[in-house]
This record gives sequence, structure tokens and C-alpha cells, in this order.
Amino acid sequence: MTERARCPVVSFDHHSQEHAADPVGGYRALRQSAPVGWSEAHGGFWVISGYDSLFDAARDDATFSSARSSHGGEGLSVVIPKTPMHHHIPIEIDPPDFRKYRKIINLITSPAAAERMSDLILDYTTRFIDEVIEAGECDFASVIGVPAAVTIAWLGLPVQDWRRYAAAHHAVLASEPGSAEYVYAATVELPSLSRQMAEVIAARRKEPRDDVISFLVQQEIDGAPISEDDVFSMIELLIAGGTGTTASLVGQTLVWLYEHGDVRRQLTDHPELLPRAVEEFLRCFSPTQALARTVTADVEFHSCPMRQGDRVLLSWASANRDPAVFEDPDTVDIERWPNRHAAFGLGIHRCAGAHIARILARTLLAQILERMPDYVIDTERLEPYLRQGVNAGWRKIPARFTPGPRRGTRTSSSL
Repeated sequence: MTERARCPVVSFDHHSQEHAADPVGGYRALRQSAPVGWSEAHGGFWVISGYDSLFDAARDDATFSSARSSHGGEGLSVVIPKTPMHHHIPIEIDPPDFRKYRKIINLITSPAAAERMSDLILDYTTRFIDEVIEAGECDFASVIGVPAAVTIAWLGLPVQDWRRYAAAHHAVLASEPGSAEYVYAATVELPSLSRQMAEVIAARRKEPRDDVISFLVQQEIDGAPISEDDVFSMIELLIAGGTGTTASLVGQTLVWLYEHGDVRRQLTDHPELLPRAVEEFLRCFSPTQALARTVTADVEFHSCPMRQGDRVLLSWASANRDPAVFEDPDTVDIERWPNRHAAFGLGIHRCAGAHIARILARTLLAQILERMPDYVIDTERLEPYLRQGVNAGWRKIPARFTPGPRRGTRTSSSL
């Protein structure tokens, strides 16, 4: 530990109950004491919490690798500790091979492609709100299942299973390892859903449809047909990114807007302010709190001696509240501009689904504010995610509001 002594050794565990109780305060303390520090939790890892240091690390893929390796155990490389999930492509691939896959993903997540999803997003948003609007009460945590349902439908998987996909992926990231919820997701649900995905991929290879899986199975890598295993890995990443992150953002935003009625009224009366407001919500309520890398060679990084194989946690959420970059960073200013937030990451691995996420968030918030403008959240019954190291947010958001009319046709729902 003499080498480590050249940099602060910090008491920090992003999966602890202490951190979950106050993630903002925890990261603030880290930035003030150690923008780059060493934690002994989970076998030991570096945590980067300052914007400048994170910016440098996220853009240096040669030193900070996203690829799977044996360092830190087996499983998903971009989280600490690693979780038992299938390979995710392209987030777990480094350059130059990364670009071959990201080029394909960009075709289905570009701004133009995201705009083409607007009708699908609006349709599911309307259907989800129709399910509860006449009752005058709901759990917003179920209403904000819209991103998960949209993702599953867009991919071409059975949309009635959206809850299973969302719950299983969230469980292995946010529940306690070894808990009944974690074990069931890792040993029962994920294997079952993986079999379903493999069956759909094989079926689309034979008979393509108008969905993302059909598009992916027709692509090529290095001039040869893409393998079904690679398609599976790309779908795994799209599901992981689509089923929890935007729901996390919208859930946190709805609670904050309830607590700040003046801003809620402003957005209700002036929905044209939502695009810029969503950028500020992304900064303040970063849905993906942090992701991990692995050091590829001994290096002196911001005066800290990192060694080959060291694990590193890059905290987007902390960087987004760095006062060196953002004036009055703990204040939510819906008119803040420019807004150089890192909620979607930085560098080549920046979230490919950012354009889709923005449309989802804007559509959900706009329709909730329009159709349930007087919603009241029962704050005493709010239930936060037990672990907030990867995704922050609420498991249950009980709310009441003035009942309203449905907009769609009343049909037997598969939601």
C-alpha cells in the first residue's frame, strides 16, 4: 500500500446503504478530497469523480479498457463488481474492432432513426397512461415502464414480456448479490429470456420482419455475415440500456418536480421548455451513475500510480456536479445552457441510444404534465432502489391525481 499512499485511500462503496442514502453528498465529498482515489471495496478499485480527470480517462481507451478480462473476476466488465451477464457489444469492445459494431448500432439509433420512433413512443406513452388515468391514482414506477416496453417492441421481442426483461436486468445490477431477487434473476429469468432471444434471432434470420433484430441479422462484419452470437450480444446491450436508464431519469424527475411546484407549473404551461429542461435533468439525475474500465498498463494518471489490471470506476453522476465546470451545480436550472453534462458518458463509448432516450423522456414528461398536472406523490411511501451504484431512482412512486379520460381505444391490454 506504500504506492497507493501517494494518492488518497478513500472510504467509498457505491453499492453501500450509506451511499444509497445520499449519492450526491457522497460524490461531493469524494471530489473535494480525492478526484482520483483508491477504494478497498469489492477487491479494490480506483474511483474517478472529478470532471477533468474523468474526461481524460473516458477518452483514453488505450489505457482504460472496456473489454472483458479476468481482472476483477468474471462477468460484465463495465460494472464493479462484475455481474453474471452475457457479453455486451459494442460497450465491451475496444478500438479498432469497436467501430465495426458501433457503425451498425448508429444506423438504428441516429437522430433520424430516433425521430422515426416518435410515433411508437407516443403510442406506448398514451397506452400506459390510459391504463391508470381514469383511476386517479397509480404507481409512476409502472407508468415509466414505457421505455422498457418500447425497447422490447422495437427490437422485435414479445412485448408482453417487457416486465421480465426490465426486472431481470435491474435485479443483477441493483439488488444485493446473493439475495433471492438476485439469484432468481441470474439463474432463472436471464437464462430463460436468453433462450427466447436466441429463438427470435434464429427465426428472424429465416424470415425477417420490420424490427431491429431482423435488421441486425442481415448485417456483415469484415465482409462476412454477422454471427448470431454477436447479434445476441448487441441486443443484450440494447435491452440493458433501454429498460432501466430512462425510467430512472423520469422517475427522479417526477419526484423532484412534485417537490418544486413552481418549476412543474412552468413546464406544464410552457412545454416548449422541456428539451432544455431534460438536459438539466440528465445532468442532475444521471440515470447511469458510473461505469467501469480496466487499466491496461502501469501508468501515472493525475499523479496516481495505477497498475495493469487495476479496476477503475468513472462516475458520470459526480462529474455532472463538479463546480469547476457547472456553476451552482446542485441547483436544478431548467434553462442552464450550455450544458456539457456527461450523463451519456464521454468518448467513443458514449451512449448510442442518447437520441432515443431524449425523445422518450420528453414524451413521457410532456404527457404526464399535460394529463396529470396536479399529481401528488405520497413521499412517505416512496421506495428507492436498494443499491444506487449503477442506476439511481425509485422502485415505487405512489401518486394521486385528478382522473381524466382515456385517449386510445379501450382494448384488452397486453401491457
